[in-house]
Amino acid sequence: MKTSFAKHTRTLGPAVLCVFLMAAPPLLLRAQDSPDNTKQNRDQAGPTADQQKMNPTDRAITQKIRQAVIDDKNLSSYAHNIKIITQDGKVTLRGPVRSEDEKSSLEAKAVSVAGQGNVTDQLEIALPK
Repeated sequence: MKTSFAKHTRTLGPAVLCVFLMAAPPLLLRAQDSPDNTKQNRDQAGPTADQQKMNPTDRAITQKIRQAVIDDKNLSSYAHNIKIITQDGKVTLRGPVRSEDEKSSLEAKAVSVAGQGNVTDQLEIALPK
């Protein structure tokens, strides 16, 4: 018994469309909240991500801080995308965050890895558009 491809396509079409429409709103919301902090990062004085040192100690510090940031699911996508730059054990945090709480949380994560006095906080609070 042969069935045509067109018959299966007509049967699956509405189901596929329904799944797509159900998934679309979250995708659209994420696109609106995706941070583009390129301009803010370029406008600030201080180190940039391309100045990150490549020695093992500085890389390890940056990796530990980044992992702590990624593991914190309470942070906004802005906070997850901050720049973490380590030069000779000194860490600079740059980029927009959504609140003072996020700013404090990120600084605390960096201090717990790099130590008090080794973190420069250049984070800025960016209000939702």
